Amino acid sequence: MMATSNAKPTFKVHVKTGDTVQVISGKYKGKVAKILKVIPEKSQVVVEGVNMVTKHVKAQGEQPGRKDRKEGPIHSSKVMLYSEKQKTASRAGIRITEDGRKVRYLKKTDEVLDAKPKK
Repeated sequence: MMATSNAKPTFKVHVKTGDTVQVISGKYKGKVAKILKVIPEKSQVVVEGVNMVTKHVKAQGEQPGRKDRKEGPIHSSKVMLYSEKQKTASRAGIRITEDGRKVRYLKKTDEVLDAKPKK
């Protein structure tokens, strides 16, 4: 008998929380917005203002019922990193700087994404 593992598989997602992305397929194609949350277990991302879902909340006591609208997750392959300066979407690459740090950059525009000073 084989032992089963309860560990969820995680996927490598090419975007991080706070990145500016452009949706490249689906109902919201062309929309440019920021990543609010990354779900690597399902290879999904939550993008600001994209895939709005309605949650009906039942009335409880004195509180009336209501409809909450919030962003739902979409697959990470439907988004592409976006350059605000060049106004274009691009793939990401990884480069090692002169001081030995790894940084992400946009391949099309050569724009560095993770420009944090070294401590």
